[in-house]
Amino acid sequence: MHATILAWHRTAKGLIVMALDVVLSLVATWLAFTLRLDTLHWPLGAQWWVYALAPALALPVFIRFGLYRAIFRYTGQAALAATTQAVGVYGVLLFAALLLVGWPGVPRSLGVLQPLLFLMLVGASRAAARFWLAAQAQQLQPSGRLLIYGAGTAGVQTAAAMGISGQFKLLGFIDDAANKVGRSVNGVRVYAQTEVAALVDELAVTDILLALPSATRGRRRAIIEALRPLPVHIRTLPAMADLASGRVTVQDFKDLDIEDLLGRDPVPPNTELLARNLAGKVVLVSGAGGSIGSELCRQILAEKPRLLLLLDHNEFGLYSIHQELQALCVVGNLGVELQPLLGSVAHVQRLQDICGAYRPNVVYHAAAYKHVPLVESNPAEGVFNNVFGTLNMALAARAFGASHFVLVSTDKAVRPTNVMGATKRMAELVLQSLANQPSEAQTTFCMVRFGNVLGSSGSVVPLFRQQLAHGGPLTVTHADVTRYFMTIPEAAQLVLQAGAMATGGDVFVLDMGEPVKILDLAQRMVELSGLRVRNAAQPDGDIEIVVTGLRPGEKLYEELLIGDNPTPTAHPRIMKAHEDCLSWEQLTAQLSTLKQAAADGDVDAMKAVLTVCVQGYGPAVK
Repeated sequence: MHATILAWHRTAKGLIVMALDVVLSLVATWLAFTLRLDTLHWPLGAQWWVYALAPALALPVFIRFGLYRAIFRYTGQAALAATTQAVGVYGVLLFAALLLVGWPGVPRSLGVLQPLLFLMLVGASRAAARFWLAAQAQQLQPSGRLLIYGAGTAGVQTAAAMGISGQFKLLGFIDDAANKVGRSVNGVRVYAQTEVAALVDELAVTDILLALPSATRGRRRAIIEALRPLPVHIRTLPAMADLASGRVTVQDFKDLDIEDLLGRDPVPPNTELLARNLAGKVVLVSGAGGSIGSELCRQILAEKPRLLLLLDHNEFGLYSIHQELQALCVVGNLGVELQPLLGSVAHVQRLQDICGAYRPNVVYHAAAYKHVPLVESNPAEGVFNNVFGTLNMALAARAFGASHFVLVSTDKAVRPTNVMGATKRMAELVLQSLANQPSEAQTTFCMVRFGNVLGSSGSVVPLFRQQLAHGGPLTVTHADVTRYFMTIPEAAQLVLQAGAMATGGDVFVLDMGEPVKILDLAQRMVELSGLRVRNAAQPDGDIEIVVTGLRPGEKLYEELLIGDNPTPTAHPRIMKAHEDCLSWEQLTAQLSTLKQAAADGDVDAMKAVLTVCVQGYGPAVK
């Protein structure tokens, strides 16, 4: 029966609970009349209206408070508090209705007594269901043997959910606090971090769950590195508020986010810089449906522009980010007007029409083709989109009075060995030349250059996860290949702040931290999944890592600077590069040749122009 009930569809279970609450509201009403009138009650006359009113008020209030989203077997104090609040609101509404209507034969004190009885009945029903399901779950065979790292509030609440689910056998807590080690929490012993390796071996631990929601990213990374050699699956928590309120279950415990492996603690943003070009302005984001573009939109929205223009040629991507931003506006009561615009940056007239109609104050140009092998095999499209798309967008923005234009660039633009990087450097040269061109229009052009962002489309991390899920192998293009990594939110935040510091022609470079060896990243991801790398030293390992060879145009390592001696700025993670550029006259002649070569599909001619204009452009390292 236990398994049958748990197998019911969520909607069916919700409807059954709603029906139960209707019955409980009627029982509470009958008890309230009986106690108040001091006799066994049978409704007469207007008293029937109270029986109709009670469930009619209770159900909408309970739905609004999310009581039917909670899962009984995981509910705790937070869910009970929500139930109390919901019944409190219901009681106020019922009491007010009885006062206003004044039905004959209905005591006004019923508006106090009935909600109290209703609360006891509802609370008792939730508790009874929880304990019955828990008792049934304890008879199930657990699927894993678990240690929880962190004996604080998050760890204790997690342990309660674990015990109720029956999915894992909780073997102990791990904590760094000396005053907790050796003690027990609800009968479960707390061990020191130094004892973990021995515990994993002695107790046959299969999983370790990090319950450290307040730990810094650096601290989490240190813990993860210490646990990495152990043959266990490292997991992390969902949001504790969701866990405590019963909206998620232990099935939602997540594999480690890659940010836990590579991310760093963010520097608090300069709020004045963030708001300077955004608050109350008309802001346009090209490539709004992409990884960086969509995150730029989310962060721009929080600064409350007057109008946010979302431009993308990908219909589904544009639809998705527009729907998400609309929801954020409702939740945050932001009052920002959103305008989705379908179109390509390669279409000059479309960009002119958009800028003429909406006259954006600031443009963030994130639209680009960024996948190195694809652009290498389709160079003309890379040229049209990355080079001339940037030129088209910049000229349209300037023609209609934009004050700032910010290009999202890449470390692959530095001494590129591929067409994608070369076209992005050409896009930078376009803006540098425009910035140096005398003009009555006062548009400040700048660009922000950074490396890979974690979790973006085309990133190696989702590929590794997919390969792990299929049992491997994990594919690495070269044993020595390295890359810089940054989280998408940090990159977007720094782009916005850098753009606000621009004076014209600036090449901003973000501090990406230390480069990461991709082979090491692959090994970490295997080990933290509780698996072992299969190699010559471990022929009985689980997952093989295969070196496939560099792809066309791929470099072993990336750089962020062409020249030397970058200048620091007001932000510790934003630097300003000093790099040569072509005059507008020199560049326009080369652009004319490049455009004709792209139109003709002449790859050699395109690469010849890129070689002349882009310092360091040459064949890929083999």
